[in-house]
Amino acid sequence: MSFKLKTVLTMTFGVLSLLVTLTIGYILSQKSSVAVETEIGHSLTSTASQTSDKLDRFMWTRSGELELLGRMIALEDRFEPAEIQMLLNQLQDSFPTFSWVGFINPKGKVLASTDGILHGENLSERPVYQEGIKGKFIGDVHNAVLLAKLLPNPTGEPLQFVDISFPVKYKNGEIAGVLAAHLSWAWVKEVEESVLEPLKHEEKDIEMFIVSQKENTVLLGPKEWIGQPLKLTGIATARQNKSTWSIEEWPDGKDYVTGFATSQGHLDYPGLGWTVVIRQLKSTAFSSVSDMLWFNVWAGLAVTVLFALIGWLISRQISAPIARLTQVANRLGAGEQVQIPENRGFREIEVLSRSLRDMLNSLRNKDSELVVMQNLAHYDQLTGLPNRTALEVYLEESLESESTDHTLTFLYIDLDGFKSVNDTLGHQTGDILLQKVAQRLSSFKQDKGITVRLGGDEFLIVLRSVGADPRGEARAYAEDIIQILNKPFIIEYERIHIGCSIGGAEYPANSGNPSEIIRMADEALYESKRAGKNRMTFYPEWKNTGRE
Repeated sequence: MSFKLKTVLTMTFGVLSLLVTLTIGYILSQKSSVAVETEIGHSLTSTASQTSDKLDRFMWTRSGELELLGRMIALEDRFEPAEIQMLLNQLQDSFPTFSWVGFINPKGKVLASTDGILHGENLSERPVYQEGIKGKFIGDVHNAVLLAKLLPNPTGEPLQFVDISFPVKYKNGEIAGVLAAHLSWAWVKEVEESVLEPLKHEEKDIEMFIVSQKENTVLLGPKEWIGQPLKLTGIATARQNKSTWSIEEWPDGKDYVTGFATSQGHLDYPGLGWTVVIRQLKSTAFSSVSDMLWFNVWAGLAVTVLFALIGWLISRQISAPIARLTQVANRLGAGEQVQIPENRGFREIEVLSRSLRDMLNSLRNKDSELVVMQNLAHYDQLTGLPNRTALEVYLEESLESESTDHTLTFLYIDLDGFKSVNDTLGHQTGDILLQKVAQRLSSFKQDKGITVRLGGDEFLIVLRSVGADPRGEARAYAEDIIQILNKPFIIEYERIHIGCSIGGAEYPANSGNPSEIIRMADEALYESKRAGKNRMTFYPEWKNTGRE
């Protein structure tokens, strides 16, 4: 396959510019992609850390307010339920997040509570009392079935609470009771909205999860996740390093860019070990990276087209004189008597045109000699068929270019009865008979095959087959040869009958060596003669039958 110089130069300019653009674009894209992806990951981590900090500050503030209330109660050093009731109601009015606040005596009985809920009930078995009487206690998110039934719930969703409690003491240090509160977990929705709402205008598909330290339970997130365990490698890492980000495969099988931040507490509030998880679908989060990559691709294609155009213009200037020489050469090939013109502008083209003129004169003188020599070298003078030299060239070319799924079948042919024709009718008649045999053999069309006269009355046919049954094709071909050579020949009004024996061998099935294949075909030929002549035998069919 050949290409025009203009095409080669245009393609070279285009390919080189494409390679350079792609290489530079790839390096820049990789650097930029890593930077952008890292920035996105850090952004999600920052959002998670910001949320975690808000949660800790909120809890610290609420526990501080409750503790301040406890100190106000303790200042009186007399714990009148009516006065305490008034303070509790004021606290709830100021901060509705307190779903329930109550004062419990040392035995666990509720002496005062907001809205009178649980008033007189014994809470000595509840963790809010048992832990609060020991010291300041902040419990994790939980369900409170009894309290949930007594509180208004317009949404109908399950109510969850966070407990805060601590002992209230007389001035002499004796425990006067426990001040306890249930914070409604609904406040965390406000925190979620305050964090995510600004991001919705810039980002898409961002979701927040709050995971408890115990059993990795989802405390906040989409409804289907609430109360479900969430196990991600980034959660464990975040609890060690406080904040991190990674690309995680979630239980739904999708990849998300996920930021993690673990609660660190605030001032004297130690935190509950909550892990805030912010996730965004990877395809959405990295859409800007994808856009950047596509920009590089289109920019690279544009540069490629530009340089290809430049290459085409340059190649046009270079190839124009060569095209003129080509046109003259084509006219010469068509038999026209024309002179090769002089081409100026490029030194190399001028030298080439002069050299071509000299070569043309020389070729015209030697053309006929070359034709004669080639015929003498490659063709049998008697029959006009290719000879052994042509066979060698054919095998060298075809065996180098043939693929492994091609089969070459060698058919070695020897004429039966030819010697008697020579002996009875003379060598001149024998030569004519060989010429007629060659004509009949040449009448068979072959796909890239060759028919060769080896010498005397021996011929060799090489068949090329790509079918599923090359041996069957070759056998049918051989039978046709036997049939056509069995037909009588008319030479000088004489009716002459001969036959032929054929031996076959296959490349590469029998051997990978052409000379060995010819020897095998010759051996199979003589087996055909021993078996009665005028037949076809493949190597090594007679061996498989046990007949040597």
